[in-house]
Amino acid sequence: MGNRPAELQELLESVAKQHGPAIEVAVVGNGSPLPPLSGDLRTAELTENLGIPGGRNVGVELFGPGGRDVDVVLFLDDDGMLPSADTGELVRAAFEADPELGIISFRIADPVTGGTQRRHVPRLRASDPLRNSRVTTFLGGACAVRTRVIQEVGALPAEFFYAHEETDLAWRALDAGWQIEYRSDLVLHHPTTSPARHAVYHRMVARNRVWLARRNLPWALVPVYLGVWFVVTILRRPSRPALRAWLGGFAEGWTTACGPRRPMRWRTVWRLTRLGRPPII
Repeated sequence: MGNRPAELQELLESVAKQHGPAIEVAVVGNGSPLPPLSGDLRTAELTENLGIPGGRNVGVELFGPGGRDVDVVLFLDDDGMLPSADTGELVRAAFEADPELGIISFRIADPVTGGTQRRHVPRLRASDPLRNSRVTTFLGGACAVRTRVIQEVGALPAEFFYAHEETDLAWRALDAGWQIEYRSDLVLHHPTTSPARHAVYHRMVARNRVWLARRNLPWALVPVYLGVWFVVTILRRPSRPALRAWLGGFAEGWTTACGPRRPMRWRTVWRLTRLGRPPII
């Protein structure tokens, strides 16, 4: 977004310090000009903000269609930093050891406290952020994605703009037979924040939740999944303005185009259930 040049430079320096072969870097100015940057970088300056998934898709394309020039793409938020110099080598080793591994979700830790927010552990049983596990989604700003996954199942859903785009890609990847893993030893330092700091948070979370279900779930599960989330949202007792925005987004999700519908197979529903997150929660 162009408003964190110091943090961006710190991130780029942490990537440059990684052990092993040099990591190629792409930086996308998402509706903002890029600050002066040093090094051999691939860059794009977009005239408008395409949103999180749209901007990341542009970054992938800087490595050829579907990222075909590279085997793996790391998505790293511009206010993050890799504290360890062996992260790149660990990522390479993980993908080489498991040909079915499609996506790795890193652990996000506050640089001051070392703590990991519960929402940053992509599973229901999130009390122990140091436990590695197979998961059903991933953290979009701290992850590694095999480019064959993108080439096979498609890119992040740009129309989502913000919220749930990772789960949309994750469900498509799982339906195609890929594995997703949460690795606590792969760390991105990132300051503790609240997602509700974004003005569009409540509306887009609700709209995209409906889109996610309409695009990916068998029709029999769509009302169950969305009904559960409707009840959960009410029980969380959001403020009146937040609830109004959420209800508006929920209605928008039903009345606007959500992109192509590719419902997952029932065996994928069972697979998600065995992984601890049936697609009704």
